[in-house]
Amino acid sequence: MKILVLNGVNLNLLGLREPALYGNNSYAELVKAIKAKAKEIGVKVKVKQFNSESKMVEAIQMTYGRYDGLIINPAAFTHTSVAILDAIKAVDIPTIEVHLTDVDNREDFRKISYVSLVAFEKISGKGFDGYLLALDKMKAKLAEKN
Repeated sequence: MKILVLNGVNLNLLGLREPALYGNNSYAELVKAIKAKAKEIGVKVKVKQFNSESKMVEAIQMTYGRYDGLIINPAAFTHTSVAILDAIKAVDIPTIEVHLTDVDNREDFRKISYVSLVAFEKISGKGFDGYLLALDKMKAKLAEKN
């Protein structure tokens, strides 16, 4: 099982950006936690982060035929990007949407998610643990398919 974990705009600033909301842990620590969990549950994982919407779309397009599942935290692109939605629809692989904070209980504009239209699950408000939960859920979903 091969899973791509994609992170959007400003997530590379974890630990610096609004620590009261996002915590003090760095992006490197998030990647380390994801890779450790993937190893623990026996899946292959690649983790990428982009501040560019077009690069995220290209990364999603590249999943076709290469990855079995997508875990994505589009960050601010969640609320604005039809292009990301369309790319996920085009490659048609199981997708989980993840957010560090509880976006549904923040500003009204954050309650809009284009990715939720195609993701089979949305996990928000669990911090780094949301990604680890997403890996477990993705492994279970992919096991169902096989």
